[in-house]
Amino acid sequence: MSSINHFDLRSFDLNLLVAFDALMQERSVTRAAARLRVGQPAMSHSLSTLRVLFQDELFVRVGTAMQPTARARALAGPIRTALAQMQTALHARTLFDPATEERTLRLGFSSEVELLLIPELTAHIRQSAPGIRLLCRPADKDEVHRMLDDGTLDLAVGCFDAVAQRHRSRFLFEQSLSCVFNTRHVALGTPIGLADYLAAPHALVTWTDSLQGCLEAALIEIGADLNIVVAGSEFLTVLATVACAPVITTIPTRMARLYGPRFGLTVCPAPLTLRLPAVAMIWSLQLDQDPASAWFRDQVAGILLAAEMDVRDTLMAAGGRG
Repeated sequence: MSSINHFDLRSFDLNLLVAFDALMQERSVTRAAARLRVGQPAMSHSLSTLRVLFQDELFVRVGTAMQPTARARALAGPIRTALAQMQTALHARTLFDPATEERTLRLGFSSEVELLLIPELTAHIRQSAPGIRLLCRPADKDEVHRMLDDGTLDLAVGCFDAVAQRHRSRFLFEQSLSCVFNTRHVALGTPIGLADYLAAPHALVTWTDSLQGCLEAALIEIGADLNIVVAGSEFLTVLATVACAPVITTIPTRMARLYGPRFGLTVCPAPLTLRLPAVAMIWSLQLDQDPASAWFRDQVAGILLAAEMDVRDTLMAAGGRG
């Protein structure tokens, strides 16, 4: 395709092409004006301007009709084709069929959300959209918005906020915490009392130089201090440690319920009220109206919200038994 001289087009009122096409179809200034819903003087002015621009009469009155000149006939086909293409582009709707879509979607995560979402999401995608591939990576809070802006990520899920108008967000769920331990190594009953909880050796997840890791801000807020003996960067590492060592851990309830039993561990509510940031998903305004992206966001939200209902039902049942 040849390059477009935008400056050349900028100096030309493209509405004049619409007027030309109407005149070509109607062969009458009056009828062309009615077709475009403008006054006859306005249409006459458009014709006068077209004659100056093209240096040709374009339409000559013959009896009661306006007959096109040779120059007008030569222009008619290309102009009508261009207008038809413009109309198609303006009214086009992006077609999206999950069953046939071929695309790689890039997701960024904070905290434990990747482990909670990706297994079930992958199973769902393989059934409903086998041509879609998922590329998942951790996303730091300080970098996630830039990654959305430059297209490194299509969607981020975790403890993130939409901090600018160029981003959109959707709240997913509040987080709660549970204790996880191995009764073969730690002589604790359930529920765990506060004194026993504070005295027990802890393993926590951290991505910083702080042993308190993900719970640091929450612990500072309530003035609590845990006996932390080991901190690792992965939830599964910490759970595997709890499975074979005399330590307990405090992790998000979803993670505890989903993976604790797989390691043969006991799960119970944490005796401290620790507030954690809510989990949300954020995306760039550039993808807000993209059908594939909107569909994908619905799948992610559906899986996580369904799991949230399961957690609430379990916690309510446990409270009722108490």
